[in-house]
Amino acid sequence: MLLAIDLALIIEKLVLIIIVVMASLGIAMYTTFAERKVAAILQDRRGPNRAGPFGLLQPLADGVKLFFKEEIIPNFSSKFLFILGPSLAMLTAIMTGAVVPWGDKVHFFGRDISLQIADVNVGILYVFAVVSLGVYGIMIGSWASNNKFSLMGGLRAASQIISYELAMGLSLIALLMVTGTLSLKDMVLQQHSEGWHFRWNIIYQPLGFLIFLICAFAECNRTPFDLPEAENELIGGYHTEYSSMKLGFYLFSEYINMFISSVIMSTLFFGGYDIPFLNEANLSVNIAALLGILALMAKVCFFLFLFMWVRWTIPRFRYDQLMNLGWRVLIPLALVNMLVTGGLILLKQNHWHF
Repeated sequence: MLLAIDLALIIEKLVLIIIVVMASLGIAMYTTFAERKVAAILQDRRGPNRAGPFGLLQPLADGVKLFFKEEIIPNFSSKFLFILGPSLAMLTAIMTGAVVPWGDKVHFFGRDISLQIADVNVGILYVFAVVSLGVYGIMIGSWASNNKFSLMGGLRAASQIISYELAMGLSLIALLMVTGTLSLKDMVLQQHSEGWHFRWNIIYQPLGFLIFLICAFAECNRTPFDLPEAENELIGGYHTEYSSMKLGFYLFSEYINMFISSVIMSTLFFGGYDIPFLNEANLSVNIAALLGILALMAKVCFFLFLFMWVRWTIPRFRYDQLMNLGWRVLIPLALVNMLVTGGLILLKQNHWHF
């Protein structure tokens, strides 16, 4: 009996892993299409409209093009590391979604199935650990290319990650003080609205959210923080020497990171799959779970649009401005936010009213 339960649990998790990975890849693929369309609208042109109806097959056409392009490995490169770099970038991008609660439980075949691959009690630390590994893919690829422009891009990526991860971590410490947990599932459950009582963390941590959002842009190497791949300075940055699907992996991992960052921000600050004022409705478990997934995806779409809007609106920073913002602005702000949050929590615990 115990063996049958374990086997059922393993099958559930494997199916969920496949669904999450395939959904992440599909959404990242069509995010590239959405970005080109948003850019076209902002620049008063049409965007891709040839491949398929309304250009909807353009991402597939791009994928096929990359897949059939010639594989080029430079003679003076470190071949093993040259292949390892983009593989590691892609792997870490996909691994991040393992601890995200994608929705409430569903009921199938007489079992309640959780829509979370792994509910670990240190979920946010896991996310930080995996995201930190992502930069190794960029650094390994840039060094293995044996190209000075690629190496410069890798060095920029490493210094950028160090600068902005500190501020991101400090902004989250204040959030952890408020929630008292590292589990993403528990954070979502705490934010569930009850009637007119609205409890999303954005209300308690607006400054923490702003810092986290700016750092998310830097983590994803998105404009105005795309110095590691600045075409007008470094040709193409860390992926200058790459072609075919190895280049595709680097480009694709950036869009998966955008998607996962949007999911994490929605989960931490905007209630995840919570829909305000709907928790009191007498809906079936499966309908409620489906609506929750749709709500989370709607929040994610908003953040993805924000990533695109900023890219086609704001110019790139100079490198010294990038470092100044990280070390002299965001880190002090995050420290102040942490201290103020701690002080307010102490006042509340001591029942001091003002």
